[in-house]
Amino acid sequence: MENLHEVLKKEKYKKIKFKVTKTQHLSIKAKINGVSGSFILDTGASNTCIGFESIERFEVSAKKSKTKASGAGGTGMSTQISSQNILQLGSWKNKGFTIVIFDLSHVNEALQSYKAKPVHGIIGADVLLEGKAIIDYFNHYLYLK
Repeated sequence: MENLHEVLKKEKYKKIKFKVTKTQHLSIKAKINGVSGSFILDTGASNTCIGFESIERFEVSAKKSKTKASGAGGTGMSTQISSQNILQLGSWKNKGFTIVIFDLSHVNEALQSYKAKPVHGIIGADVLLEGKAIIDYFNHYLYLK
């Protein structure tokens, strides 16, 4: 039988490596508007997001949003939104991508309390759905189409 990688390669999936951190998070590198950053791959997060402190880094134009964010760090957090961005993971690219911006300090404080590296953002289910994602946990690969 063919291995997963060969089957998905034939189906035009892109293979992206991720790491499992000491906090058991999936860490993945991504580029927003050509600028590289460190992200958590989170199947439970509905949207891809970055922290307010990364607006300049990724050269995103932030607009006010009425949507409130909620997650492990709390509920009712104010957000901003940025449209028409280029998101790239490995060789997979999405142009015109919308990113949610909110206060990620609680996430990074939690990571740093475990002596883990801080992140610039979270890759969420919006990317996973758009890319018809398959996650190979054993070999630490994300496949996107």
